[in-house]
Amino acid sequence: MTSRVRRSPDEARRLILDAAAALLAEGGVAAVQVRAVAARVGMTDAGITHHFGNREKLLTELLKHGGRQVRTALREVLAAWLARGADLLELVESLEELYRCGYGELAVAMHAAGWRDPGSGMLDPVVEALHRLRPEGSSVDDTRLAVAALHQAMATEAPYGAAFRRSAGLTAPAADDSTAAVRWWARQLELALGIESDR
Repeated sequence: MTSRVRRSPDEARRLILDAAAALLAEGGVAAVQVRAVAARVGMTDAGITHHFGNREKLLTELLKHGGRQVRTALREVLAAWLARGADLLELVESLEELYRCGYGELAVAMHAAGWRDPGSGMLDPVVEALHRLRPEGSSVDDTRLAVAALHQAMATEAPYGAAFRRSAGLTAPAADDSTAAVRWWARQLELALGIESDR
């Protein structure tokens, strides 16, 4: 008989959310099932529901957990990006990579299920960093709109990008590869915000 591992409630919740995040990255929202999470962390289904109530509440907490991870990652990406000379393509590529871990798909699924973002300001650091690069007197609201459009595009790239490209007439392999779309977004950001590129 194996002995039970005693964990603090905070540690157990963190382990459960990390396991759910790994399942999300591996198989999308459908893979995040209470039984699969329980198996991943060595708990029972009842142990998971004790901490989160049900799958829907677990997914809501996972989205918040993902938001915190994305916010932290964005800070790191921004710091490294600005230190290397503010290449917009690198920023757009990093943003796409963050969302490709399943959080874009999760946000879309949760929104479809009725969840609404209360407006966390998660992208404020991106807005501020890009706005500093714009010509003096530029509209901060235009910067916010550009960042929101970029965020929307990168969040939906993983689940829908290839399908949208095929619907616009692109064929494989171009339709299946996000590289050209990411480069296009970086260039549009430069043009829309009047930011000079070193490329």
